[in-house]
Amino acid sequence: MAQLERQPLTLPDSQKNWILLGVGLGVFMSTLDVGIINVALPTLVQAFNTSFPTTQWAVLSYQLVSSGLVLGATRLGDMWGKKSLYQGGLVLFTLSSLLCGFAPTIEWLIGFRALQGLGAVFMSGLALAIITEVFPSSERGRAVGVIGSVVSLGIAFGPSAGGLLLSLSGWHSIFFINVPLGIIASFLIARVVPPSVCIEGKQKFDFLGAILALLTLGSFGLGMTQGQSQGFSSTNALVLLAIATVSFTTFLVVEAIVEQPLLELHLFRNLQLSMSLLSGWLAFIVIGGSLLIVPFFLEDVKHYPTVKVGLLLAVSPVLSGLIAPWSGRLSDRFSPRLISSLGLGLMIGGCLAISTFDAKISELGYVSRYFIYGIGLGLFQSPNNSTVMGAVPRERLGIASGLLSLSRTLGNTVGVSLIGAVFGALIASMSAGADVSVAPPEAIVAGFQGTFRFAALILCGAAVASVLRISKRQGSRGAGGAEGAGGAGGAGEE
Repeated sequence: MAQLERQPLTLPDSQKNWILLGVGLGVFMSTLDVGIINVALPTLVQAFNTSFPTTQWAVLSYQLVSSGLVLGATRLGDMWGKKSLYQGGLVLFTLSSLLCGFAPTIEWLIGFRALQGLGAVFMSGLALAIITEVFPSSERGRAVGVIGSVVSLGIAFGPSAGGLLLSLSGWHSIFFINVPLGIIASFLIARVVPPSVCIEGKQKFDFLGAILALLTLGSFGLGMTQGQSQGFSSTNALVLLAIATVSFTTFLVVEAIVEQPLLELHLFRNLQLSMSLLSGWLAFIVIGGSLLIVPFFLEDVKHYPTVKVGLLLAVSPVLSGLIAPWSGRLSDRFSPRLISSLGLGLMIGGCLAISTFDAKISELGYVSRYFIYGIGLGLFQSPNNSTVMGAVPRERLGIASGLLSLSRTLGNTVGVSLIGAVFGALIASMSAGADVSVAPPEAIVAGFQGTFRFAALILCGAAVASVLRISKRQGSRGAGGAEGAGGAGGAGEE
C-alpha cells in the first residue's frame, strides 16, 4: 500500500467532532450496560423467581461472547470495513437491548444478553480504529482521550443510573435506556463516518484461528469465574483452564503457519505495541480487582449505606474521565511514553496512599487518596492507547483496537480473581481462616492494606514495561511488516 494511502483522512473539524460523538455514544452504551446489569442482579433473581448463580449467566453470557469474539470481529473490520461492522454491531446491540427488556424468562434474557455481547464486540473492538482513521497523529491523543473519558464515565454512572432506573420504573428500563441512545448513535454513524480503509487484495478469514481464539478466551473466562466461586483446585476450574492452555498453544502454532492469520504474531516484535499492551493489561488487573474489594471496606468497616458507597466508588472513574482528554492533548504535544509513565507513577503512589486506609479514615481522606490514583489513571490510559494505535499500519487498526479491548477484558478477569484471592488469603491469615463475609473489621483492614501494596507492585511491573518501550524509531522499520509501515502516524512518533 502506498504511503499516501496510509495517511489519515482529511476531514473538516466539525465532521470529526460529530464522528467522535457518534462513536462515543456507542462506547458509552456498552460500558454503562455493565454497571447497570450488576446492580440489577438481586432484582432479577426476584423478578424471574430463580437462583443467583443462574442470574449471573446474564452477565457471563455477555462477557464470554464480547471477549471471545473480539479478535475475529476486529479482523473482519480490517477486511470488510470498520464503519459497516460498527454500525451493524450498534443496531444489534440496540435491538437486543429492546428484546432484553421484554424477556419473558431468565433463559430468554441470558440469550438476548449474548446477542448484546455480539453487538458490543464490534462497538468496543472497532471504536478506536475508526477514531484513529479519522484523526491525524497530531490530534489522535486528544480523540483517544475523549473515548477514554467516555469509558470512565460509563463505568462511573452505570451503578448509580441502574439504581435510579430500578427505583423509578423497574428492571425493564435498564435495557430500554439503550434504545434511544442507540438510534441517535446509529444515525450519526451512518451520516458522518466516512467509508473505512480495507486490506487490499483477496483476503481469507482464518476460521480455525477464530474458533481457537473463542475456545481459549471462553474457557479462560469461564475457568477464572469457576475458580473464583468454587476454588481453583476444583475440577471445573482445572479442566477449563487446561482447555484454555491447550487451545492457546494450538492457536499460536496455527497463527504462525497460516498464510493469512487472524492475528499476525510479528506485530508483537514492535515494542511500542507489545509493551503498551502489557502495561494496559497489568493496569487493568489492578483496576478490576480494586473495584471488587473496596466495597467490602466501605460497607463492612465503615458501614456506609449503599448510595454513599456508589458515590465514593465513582470518584476514581470520574476523575480519570475528566483528565483523559487533557492527557491525550499532552501526549500529542509531548512524549506519550512520558505522560503514561507519569500516570503509572501516580497510580503507584495512589495505591500506596490507599493502603494506609484504616477504620478511622474520613470521606475527605478517602477522596484525597483516590484523587492521586484517579489522576494517574487518567494520565496513563489515553497516551497508552494512542501508542498502541500508532504502532501498527493503518490497514491493521481494527486488530490493534481489538487487542486493546482484549487487554482490558482479560485484565479485569484476572484482576477480580487474583486480587480477590490475595485479599481473601490475607484476611484468612489474620482471622484464623475466616471468610471475608464474616471476618472482623480489623482483619478486613489488614487484608485491604496488604492487597493495595500488592497492587502497587503489579503497577511497578506496568511501569517497567512502559519504560521499556523504545522512544526512538524502530530499527526494523525499513524491513517491512508492521514495524516498517509505521502505522497511522508512525510507531516511532514519540
